[in-house]
Amino acid sequence: MYLYFCCSAILWVELLQISNVSIYYPFKKLVKKSFSFDTLNFFSPSPLKGRDLWVLVLGRFPTQHTIGIPEFKYIANMHGDETVGRELLLHLIDFLVTNDKSDPVVTRLINSTRIHIMPSMNPDGFEATTTHDCYYSEGRFNKNGEDLNRNFPDVFNSNNVTIQPETQAVINWIQNETFVLSANLHGGALIASYTFDNGNPATGSLQGYSRSRDDDVFIHLAKTYSSNHASMYKGNECGNKPVFPYGITNGYAWYQLQGGMQDYNYIWGQCFEITLELSCCKYPPASQLQDFWNDNKAALIEYIKQVHLGVKGQVLDRHGQPIPNVIVEAKGREHICPYRTNQHGEYYLLLLPGSYVLNATAPGSGSILKTLLVPNGPENFSALKYDFVFSEISTLAGDASCPTKPLYQDFESISAAVKPTLHFLALMTVLYTVFK
Repeated sequence: MYLYFCCSAILWVELLQISNVSIYYPFKKLVKKSFSFDTLNFFSPSPLKGRDLWVLVLGRFPTQHTIGIPEFKYIANMHGDETVGRELLLHLIDFLVTNDKSDPVVTRLINSTRIHIMPSMNPDGFEATTTHDCYYSEGRFNKNGEDLNRNFPDVFNSNNVTIQPETQAVINWIQNETFVLSANLHGGALIASYTFDNGNPATGSLQGYSRSRDDDVFIHLAKTYSSNHASMYKGNECGNKPVFPYGITNGYAWYQLQGGMQDYNYIWGQCFEITLELSCCKYPPASQLQDFWNDNKAALIEYIKQVHLGVKGQVLDRHGQPIPNVIVEAKGREHICPYRTNQHGEYYLLLLPGSYVLNATAPGSGSILKTLLVPNGPENFSALKYDFVFSEISTLAGDASCPTKPLYQDFESISAAVKPTLHFLALMTVLYTVFK
């Protein structure tokens, strides 16, 4: 279910589904501070009952995707009792809309990026959190008692969960957009965690670390946030938590989980997502919120800029028409669900600066290889642009579908998994004891 509200030339409100009065009015109040607020249209492909999930979209062309403009998203409050991220994203919206055209970084970000912000993925859980606690509460779960960060299809195991309405809404959203980069905001620790959360020997799980083919990029993304945060980079700010060098960790090396959202984004959504734990206390006093904003503001902005890493472009035929569903990947970084062009023939590949061989493969028409020297895109708010042109297309690809359960044991082993370290082994021992 989608409900759109137009607010300005740069801001757009989407209602994803499932009526959340408590968050609707703060949104409306925030937007009306500077802009008009009028209903434009209503679209309901699959009616669902329950609370709605609200998304604000910011960009120079916020109402629809623009070719060459990457899509970015922040999601918070997936666990209803972890509240800091929800408030930070409302602060971020206010900061972006009020500083456009006056702050040069914000203005360039708005010009070059379409930014989606969902302050609460679990409004029912938030409403159910009646006791404000630094640790665990029932508000973690949705109204059906399910943990939404264990509710996505898993790439390693058939977890056979009942997909919840909130989860399905986010899955549909991911599949309907061309998201490139994302972060999921949590609480209860102070750390940036990255893919994979689950694993097996093919990804190095026997060494206590589950490595993706893009591990270097994920480490960079996590360090970008932690190093721009006021104290996350120290790695030891929560006294009852393990020490994390640079304030980052591989998800599996911290603790293993099935059905996580960041792994789903990477495999099925062609979107790199990390998990940001932003407060030692899950539900801190309201008096601390300004301090949290001050600690996170620079990191939130700098992380969005990373959507411009790497290479972007289109795959076209000799008449200049876009070709969808063409596989475009960097050699040595092939994915078990190959990354394909969207309906506009676009591709986006997050890559660190360096030399790469890109391979574009169109069905029945062979491949085109191109060696590219990739600069540091975030410096100029733009990835390197390169278009592939096929002189002959024998067969247009149909809708590309990835298997719903692509299991990593059927994929070529990733041999570069890290070796065990005392840090990881000690950490896994502690966590096994805690979570068993």
